[in-house]
Amino acid sequence: MKRAGVLYTLIGALIGLMHIVPFYVLITTSFKDTLDTSSKWIMPGYAYWDNFIHAWQIAGLDRAFVNTAIITLLSIALILILGSSAAFPLARNQSKLNKWMYGFFVSALIVPPLTILVPLYKMFVEIGAMNTYIGIVILHVTFHLSMAIFLFTGFISTIPRELDEAAMIDGASRIGLFFRIILPVLMPITATVIIMNGVSIWNDYQFSVFFLQKLEYRTITVALSTFFGENNSNIGWVAAGSLLAAIPSISVYLFLQRYFISGMTSGAIKG
Repeated sequence: MKRAGVLYTLIGALIGLMHIVPFYVLITTSFKDTLDTSSKWIMPGYAYWDNFIHAWQIAGLDRAFVNTAIITLLSIALILILGSSAAFPLARNQSKLNKWMYGFFVSALIVPPLTILVPLYKMFVEIGAMNTYIGIVILHVTFHLSMAIFLFTGFISTIPRELDEAAMIDGASRIGLFFRIILPVLMPITATVIIMNGVSIWNDYQFSVFFLQKLEYRTITVALSTFFGENNSNIGWVAAGSLLAAIPSISVYLFLQRYFISGMTSGAIKG
């Protein structure tokens, strides 16, 4: 058992390094002068803040941050509302129709978004949803809602039905039961859904680059991609911009991390 414990610790440390090392290189690169040719593994003895200034001004990160924040917040709000509302009857009423619907939602998780990118693009052009907040928000909600329903359904299945019965005896309606009893208990899984889907939407590139082509709707990832060209790549600017872009998602994770693990484990138990 001791050897197994040591092995698991080494594997965990290795996985941790795989995530920490790229972040360390990102920090060293973002604070180095573009003319500095020293190793990327060595932290510079100075802080070259011009990388951050250039990244912010030239890429227009001020507007890009606003666009990304609007898209992410609207998408997450809809995902939480629709996901939890749909999961409640799926978890509490195990009818054949609900089981079929649950299987349908779960099966949607295996559909790669890029496989239907062409028909989606054509449809967005025809309905005039290109370069709009509502268009990209609906797109994100559509592709992230299945995971939210899966997690919410599994978590709600672990909540004792006696709470439902007690609330119904006290005169609560089904809607009142959901909002007054079930919803307040969903904090752990809600944090999990926010982190998993929020980070994905915040860092989205594949949809944003196709469906938000105007400069005024450009997101952070698309704005930073402009620093890569055929003849020139401003790695320092990209690193600085990426570091700035990572701050909001890291802050949200640190704030919600105490709920994240419990939500992940509970949400995957049943369903």
